[in-house]
This record gives sequence, C-alpha cells and structure tokens, in this order.
Amino acid sequence: MEKLNQSIENIIVNIINKVLSILNLKSYELLYFILYITLIFVVKIVANLLKKPLKFYLFKRRKESYYRYLFYRVDKIFKPIIYFLYLHFLTKAIFILYKIDENSDIYIILYVVKIVLILWSIYEIIKYLIYATIRSKIKSQKIARRELFNLLLNISKIVLFLVAIVLIFSKLGVDITALITSLGIGGAIIGFSAKDTLVNFFDSIRLVSEDAFRQGDWIETRDIEGFVTEIGLTSTKIRTFDNAMVTIPNSRLANDYVKNWTKRVIGRRIKFYLPIKFTANTVEIDRVIHEIYEMLHSHPDIVNLNKIKYLKKMTTIFEDGLFNIEDKYGVRRTLMVYLDSIDKYSLSILVYAFSISVNWEEWLRVKQDIIKKIVEIVEASELEFAYPTQEILLKNLD
Repeated sequence: MEKLNQSIENIIVNIINKVLSILNLKSYELLYFILYITLIFVVKIVANLLKKPLKFYLFKRRKESYYRYLFYRVDKIFKPIIYFLYLHFLTKAIFILYKIDENSDIYIILYVVKIVLILWSIYEIIKYLIYATIRSKIKSQKIARRELFNLLLNISKIVLFLVAIVLIFSKLGVDITALITSLGIGGAIIGFSAKDTLVNFFDSIRLVSEDAFRQGDWIETRDIEGFVTEIGLTSTKIRTFDNAMVTIPNSRLANDYVKNWTKRVIGRRIKFYLPIKFTANTVEIDRVIHEIYEMLHSHPDIVNLNKIKYLKKMTTIFEDGLFNIEDKYGVRRTLMVYLDSIDKYSLSILVYAFSISVNWEEWLRVKQDIIKKIVEIVEASELEFAYPTQEILLKNLD
C-alpha cells in the first residue's frame, strides 16, 4: 500500500514538473496562478453571499432616505468594483503565464480598463450622494435645487474624464506639464472655436447661482413660454403649453429677460373694468362700490391683510429697508374698487384684487365666482351695465 501511494505521489509530481517545464514556470508561480484563479471565484461567491444580507439591511432602514436610495443603487455601485477585482486577479494570473512588459500595448490597455472601472464606481457613488442629499432636503421641505442634480452630475463627469486622461497620459510617459504648455496656443484656438459652448456653460452656472428659475418653474421669455424641465450645462429645456420641447442656449436666457410666474407665494391678479350706464345717482354708485369691496374682502379665496398675518412679523424683521418682503417673496394683497374713468358710453369701475392661489385653474374659478357675485350686486341695484349703443334722432321737416 505504501509503495502504491508513493508511486501515485511520484506520478503527480512528475505531471506537475512536466506542466511547469512546458509552461516554463517555477513551483511557487504555479501556486500564485492557482491562488489568483481561486480568488476570482471567491470574489463571485462572496459578492453573491453579501448581496442579499446587505439589501435586507438597507431595506429594513428604508425610512431613512440615504439607506433607501442606497438600496436602489447598491448594484450599480458595486458592479464596477466586482468587475475590477475580476480583471485584476485575471491579469495577475495571465502575467504569470506570459511575461508581459509594463510598456506593452496589452498592459496599457488593461491599465486603461482598470482606470475606467474605478472612475465608473466613483461616479456612481457621487451620483448616489448627490441624488440622496437633494431628495432628502426636498422631502424635509428644505431649500433644494433639483437642477443642481444634473449640473453637479455633469460637472463630475467632466472632472472624472479629465482625471482619466491625466492618469492615462502619465502611464504613457507623457509629461503633463509640458503638454499643457505646448497646448497653450492650440488650447487658445480650440477655446476660441468653442467660445459659444464655454459661454453657455458659464451662463448656466450664472443662472443657477442667481436663482433666476428652477426646474419645474413656469417661465416666459421673449419668444417662449412653458415649464422648465431641465437646466443643462449649455442649454435649458422648456416644455411649452402646446406640449412641445424647446431647447434654448443658456447664454440667451442669461442675457434676456425671463418672467418667472412660479415665484409667487400668494396672489394672482384679478383686474377688470365694470361698465355702468351714465347716471347722476352717485349715492347708488358709492353703495355698489362698497358692496363689491366688502364682498371681495370677505371672499375666502381673495387676499387681504388678515389672511397673511404672518407677514407682519417678517416685515418687522426687515423694516430697515434691506428689501421689500412682499416683492422678494412674491406676495400681493392689494384690494381696490374705485370709479376709475368716464368712457364714451359708460362709467368704468375698476375692480383690482388678488386670489390666494396662484394656480391658473383655481384662479379662473375664483375669478368666475367674483364676476357672478358682482353681476348679482349690480342687478340688485338701481345701476345698469353699459354697452355700446347709438341713438338716431329724426327731425320732422314739415
């Protein structure tokens, strides 16, 4: 039995020596080769074993926004890391079999792929952090800019791309400082040819920093009106009311007027003129004007001072004249009913008020209700609505 075991061991040793001689390997190199191949399978097994417990842990804490968004992004974050480990151990095993020089094309290609995988993972982490932070602030009703997500994400792409270029050039032995110096003139030419792109890029930062408008705002420019869907690095996309998507360069928006109808906290204007037939009954006119004013003042959907009492405290804070609190935050509470003018065929009563809601459909509903109530007030009075009429006088010549 011992002789049999010894003969089997000799056969195995002879086979290993033969393989080593064919592969031109030393015994410790074969062990390293087997280790690296084994590690590839270990990484796969460990990744599969940890995936479910990690997701379960994050799912249990899903009420916290950072855990919840990490639950959805965990696969995308760890996928490039796992690919990197696969490639790393595989290249280590291949380099044992084939002696590859560090300056060879294959080595450089593998190095570039590793850099791309690392930066891919970093990008996914940055994307998760930006998204989770902004969404958590929105949920907690804090000030948050949705458009910052796209802007910061695009800037991170550019930064990571430049980092990849620098690392690759350094691996190729290129002197980065000398390259930047030599590209001075060429860079100036490229910059001049791409000046519009650069202008749009800096104007996008300017628009965000000045808080001219935000994603989802209803804006109006000289030619376009609609809702902002995306503020990009060089352009802004607007969904018009006829449901078309319009892309406008940021330089155009930054250097032209932009009406932002969304930046109104309280008060959408209701203004019209009430035509009344000529009359000398000024007492009745005063009574109708007073009734219309009282109706507006007591209307639940019309703004008056009593409905925005919280502004009194805020106004005292800024009474030093730094800015008008109503202008800054878009609050309007003016309420006026006056006999305004004498037209060709009528007396005109100005009705000027603001609805509490700035929503268009709600504003239309309130405006309709007010007009109906005013009609009832006039119909119940001695006044009459005026309309264009002509009187023809016939003279008897007989």
